[in-house]
Amino acid sequence: MINNDKNLNNDFYEDLDTNFENALNLADKDFSHEELIRMLKNGNIPEKQIAALKFDCVNDENDSAILLNNLTGCDGKIREAVALKIYQTIKTQLDTQKFFSINSAKIFADASIDINANICRLVVDSVTYLKSNKNFAMEYTSFIVNYAKDALSELDKFIFRDKKYVINKQIFKLYWCLETLKNFYEFVDEETINMILLKSSEQKEYTVREKVAEISILSDKFKKIRQSLKDDENYYVRNILLNH
Repeated sequence: MINNDKNLNNDFYEDLDTNFENALNLADKDFSHEELIRMLKNGNIPEKQIAALKFDCVNDENDSAILLNNLTGCDGKIREAVALKIYQTIKTQLDTQKFFSINSAKIFADASIDINANICRLVVDSVTYLKSNKNFAMEYTSFIVNYAKDALSELDKFIFRDKKYVINKQIFKLYWCLETLKNFYEFVDEETINMILLKSSEQKEYTVREKVAEISILSDKFKKIRQSLKDDENYYVRNILLNH
């Protein structure tokens, strides 16, 4: 049960020893489904983290919404635990996919470009299982396309004197948008996806060009992009296109 004599809403106990002891106690305890829901709603960081990892089942839309509400806008420990639980649930409990497809496109899109790459990977892998829901796929992809456009626009504005971490933030964002579009490109109109791929193929960061190469071999509509990268200076980019 949750102790209300402490700071909640993503907070820790003030003293680290007490916090560590609390986390150990939580890890050893069993909780009912209702207790886990209450912890995810009102718990502090370790309580929400443990509740996500121990979350037993997703029975309806309300259960999926509880997890999704903790996928963004909270501490990274919570976000990563929730991302893992959502991935495990969607992958193994196929009947839950319909619940995670409801009113979730924006949340999943935001989580797909999280600052934590582990979260990005778990979320991108999760939404792939929801691709068969066309309404979800269209809405989700629309957000990703806008995020990719924003990243490219910001990268166009940067000059040499700009701080590297500011540039890298946009590169990271673009990378994960492309990783997502690798699975959802067919939900983007041809002109828009080709524009995104063309501008991305001009980035100095080879991992971005590598993602473009991976997408370009998926459809003949990207033939021009594919040809432009065949002589790329980077071996990994060229290698993807070797037999295409």
